[in-house]
Amino acid sequence: MTKTIESPHFEVTAGLIFRSGKVLISRRRRGSHLAGMWEFPGGKREEGESLEECLERELTEELGIRTRVEGHCLTIDHAYDDRSISLHFFHCTLLGGEPEPLQSDGIKWVAPSALGRLAFPPPDKKAIAYLSRHGAE
Repeated sequence: MTKTIESPHFEVTAGLIFRSGKVLISRRRRGSHLAGMWEFPGGKREEGESLEECLERELTEELGIRTRVEGHCLTIDHAYDDRSISLHFFHCTLLGGEPEPLQSDGIKWVAPSALGRLAFPPPDKKAIAYLSRHGAE
């Protein structure tokens, strides 16, 4: 009898933060899972956190900013070879601070129409399709 090993599942949050019609993205660090790809900033939920608390914490840790999570807009379930995720996207309002790449290899503000020209992980590509339909609403 063969025993199957179940891959870990993570709840992950991502923020859609807009300024002057552009959305904030960050590039994953070298040496990390999906290194070099662009993503919407956020991260893994810790035990006992709500999704909103997770996202506010992650945005402070990763970018040095204070935000208010406004509303859930999309959840994408995705399986990689070694893990699966539920990626929860939220619209966020920037309350304070200027974003800095504290835990990434760079950040930039990009027009939603230009996102498709950059390398993103598969789940984030689905969020790009969502943005092309819904914009910054």
